[in-house]
Amino acid sequence: MATSLRGNVKRALSRDLSSFTSSLSARVFSCRNFGRLAEAIEPEVRDGDLPKIPAFDYTPPPYDGPRTAEILRKRSEYLSPSVFHFYKQPLNIVDGKRQYLFDEDGRRYLDAFGGIATVCCGHCHPDVVEAIVNQTKKLQHSTVVYLNHAIADFAEALASKFPGDLKVVFFTNSGTEANELAIMMARLYTGCHDIVSLRNAYHGNASGTMGATAQSNWKFNIVQTGMHHALNPDPYRGVFGSDGEKYARDVQEIIEFGTSGHVAGFISEAIQGVGGIVELAPGYLPAVYKAIRNAGGLCIADEVQSGFARTGSHFWGFEAHGVVPDIVTMAKGIANGLPIGAVITTPEIAKVLTRRSYFNTFGGNPVCTAGGLAVLRVIEREKLQENAFIVGSYLKARLQKLQQKHDIIGDVRGRGLMLGVELVKDHQSKAPAKAETLHVMDQMKEMGVLVGKGGFHGNVFRVTPPLCFTKDDADFMVETMDVAMSRL
Repeated sequence: MATSLRGNVKRALSRDLSSFTSSLSARVFSCRNFGRLAEAIEPEVRDGDLPKIPAFDYTPPPYDGPRTAEILRKRSEYLSPSVFHFYKQPLNIVDGKRQYLFDEDGRRYLDAFGGIATVCCGHCHPDVVEAIVNQTKKLQHSTVVYLNHAIADFAEALASKFPGDLKVVFFTNSGTEANELAIMMARLYTGCHDIVSLRNAYHGNASGTMGATAQSNWKFNIVQTGMHHALNPDPYRGVFGSDGEKYARDVQEIIEFGTSGHVAGFISEAIQGVGGIVELAPGYLPAVYKAIRNAGGLCIADEVQSGFARTGSHFWGFEAHGVVPDIVTMAKGIANGLPIGAVITTPEIAKVLTRRSYFNTFGGNPVCTAGGLAVLRVIEREKLQENAFIVGSYLKARLQKLQQKHDIIGDVRGRGLMLGVELVKDHQSKAPAKAETLHVMDQMKEMGVLVGKGGFHGNVFRVTPPLCFTKDDADFMVETMDVAMSRL
């Protein structure tokens, strides 16, 4: 009798539990908010089932510095509240080697972001470190009012990478400064004030470049004059798809209806970085360059993120479009993380800066230029442009295959090791999957992969790793993304 009663109780409990489990499952899988609830009930994955990070022969020395909590406390107290960090549980990165980073506990991460497309040769490349250390031991700073071979040698090496008459260099401290200078030079040279840039563009966060930037996320309510923002030739979201010449007509109309008919110039990235790794539609730049030059303007190529072999097929992003700019700006990959930028132009245009005194205290710093020259030599000697093309093409193909598996991937785009993966709620509306992007990004970090994000809605993964990235790294990154998306 007692045994029968126990059996009936067990069966009743089993039915109730089954009913509760089915109800919970239905609620979970109908939930569109991938927040804490999704994380709490996601299926447990054993460590043995997770993708394995490729082997790497380096172990960082033990870290005995401040821990995450202490650093966060100091940041909160002493740094600007505008300074933000990635991830719910932020990383304290204390060491780096080639394409890998290490946290305070010695855990290794694959760096698929490269310090925002900056670390091109790999973290702490011995040749770059040696050049920096050797120059630091001799002379850290002198300014350009004295002679020093480091700045001249680097300028010569940079000029050799450009076509035509682009051979006069002015060094700055950052990409923002480089773009500020380029815009001013265009205005001085032409005697006009109007600048045309693209919607969704990002060119910096100083007053002039903020005007050229065309995303409200990055713009403050300050005076920004003489800036016109043309339709973005975005093949994925743009109104004309991949028809570059149709988008170019908007620039012509801006000239005709928004200016005196004469402009100072046009500035654009070859691939929009902060905007979400957006490639410009084919045929766009040649048509726009023609229209701008017919209006007396100069064409400025912003190579801050797409330069220095990152796109693989070419050393500079603009080369893939078959155009030659009048001014080119660069930074980030120029010295593997050192604070330096540059503007390169023709001798004739460069003369405009002699009308007054124009000076940059740290521009052309010997340590930074020595490091930059070492970077160029490493790119050439280790054939990093070729590697960016080969590994980048392989990675893009793998991401496109992953797109076929996961409907949440709306678009895979980019060149070389400058790739974007856009997540959408559905393919028809292309509604941005912002929360899901954050969730996948956090899950990938937990599995050992660091990737960036961008786009106006924050729903695009920015894949811009060091150019020494390998196919094994590409496989590991895609596999972690696959696992993370499978958990949604």
